[in-house]
Amino acid sequence: MKPLPAVLTIAGSDSGGGAGIQADLKTFSMLGTYGASVITALTAQNSLGVSGISAPEPEFVAQQLRTVLEDIPVRAAKTGMLFSEDIILELDSVLDEFSGRLEFPLVVDPVCVATSGDALLKPDALGALKERIIPRATLLTPNRQEAELLTGRKIDRRADCFDAISRLLDLGAGAVLLKGGHFDDSPAMTDWLGMPGYDPLPMIQPRVETNNTHGTGCTLSAAIAAFLAKDCDIIEAVRKAQEYLNLALRTSFAVGHGNGPANHMAPLLVHQGTDQAFVRLVDAGHRLCRIPGAARLAGRLGMNMAVSLPGGCRPEHVASLSAPMVASADGRLLSPGCPSMGADKQTARALLAVREIFHNIFWGVAIQCFVGQENSDLHMEGLLSLEVNAEDVMPGSINAHNLDDHWISSNMTMDWNLHKAVADANLERAPQSVRVIGGAGCPDILYFFAENEDALLLICSQVCGE
Repeated sequence: MKPLPAVLTIAGSDSGGGAGIQADLKTFSMLGTYGASVITALTAQNSLGVSGISAPEPEFVAQQLRTVLEDIPVRAAKTGMLFSEDIILELDSVLDEFSGRLEFPLVVDPVCVATSGDALLKPDALGALKERIIPRATLLTPNRQEAELLTGRKIDRRADCFDAISRLLDLGAGAVLLKGGHFDDSPAMTDWLGMPGYDPLPMIQPRVETNNTHGTGCTLSAAIAAFLAKDCDIIEAVRKAQEYLNLALRTSFAVGHGNGPANHMAPLLVHQGTDQAFVRLVDAGHRLCRIPGAARLAGRLGMNMAVSLPGGCRPEHVASLSAPMVASADGRLLSPGCPSMGADKQTARALLAVREIFHNIFWGVAIQCFVGQENSDLHMEGLLSLEVNAEDVMPGSINAHNLDDHWISSNMTMDWNLHKAVADANLERAPQSVRVIGGAGCPDILYFFAENEDALLLICSQVCGE
């Protein structure tokens, strides 16, 4: 077997398993790399906080690093909790020893404070971090609090973000990713990627509402390092790492009584859930075809059915049919398509928009219809319904970046217009149907949403009037 690319983490141990070395090694393995580690500190830690820290002798930390680098062909590395000035100086000395012999990208996560608020960097170590480690960084990944500490300036507005990035680049970092999780609570979360000579680039992901944020900075920086080891450039590595963390947060769970960790196994769970989703989708399609009068739903333009994986946040996490379900000449509903992930991105984005607000919704049907068609007068009585105009309405946080059509088509993960309409309706439960009114010459799109296939098929049976 071809060896996996080796990635090194230089960080502290989290006895609770959600952050630090433990989070890094889980991330490396999940992303197809081989993880090595240098432990800078042992923490007595759980989801509630840090109750104690014990650091090895700085010389032993240096011995760990030297021993790894003498044998293992490290393709990328990251630093996390470095704890003390003496440890930083010893690490800097070893890295100097190997300068010119072993070159690899270094992601520096300037860990200063745990999610719980406990200090993880001694006050006198800040200068050494800025002078010895940050100038070695291929990428520096501070959050708001860390960026304020490193620059000595408050960060409240976008202009402050840009100024902080400029000052951090002046410290010698090759690039800076200022993470946006500690800023506003808009539907989209923006990390700003700054590189010398370029305006900061917005790296946008849907915000995940969860208290399980322990170790997110560790996980993101570890994922970036893993993708750099697999020969991604910085922009691609950051984008892929964001997607990994976003999925891990959506499938996160509490392990104790405090802030839980991200679910580092999320991609594996998605992979395992794909086959089951395909089987259920095919079965639901066959059951729909057997409903009397179901061909009315398809009309002349057809329809599709979709199911989201648990934690799904992108069209690629939604299974749908590769070809529309259509009505035959003799009045039967036919399903010629095969199940595929991301096959019908429009339906997937609509389903994800509703799921973003109502997490219990996993299934959807999309029907296209013109007024006067046989499927334009379905029996909708008793359904919780909404109507939405089909115009491109996007959140101000995204509009402000003046993004072009290519960015939108390649990065939009949900139907923001539908998301806004459902959110503004302030419903206590998810809408069972949403009609998106098409523009001139365009068909309306009628969506049905439900928790499971049984509930979805019951809605379809009802609207057919049979």
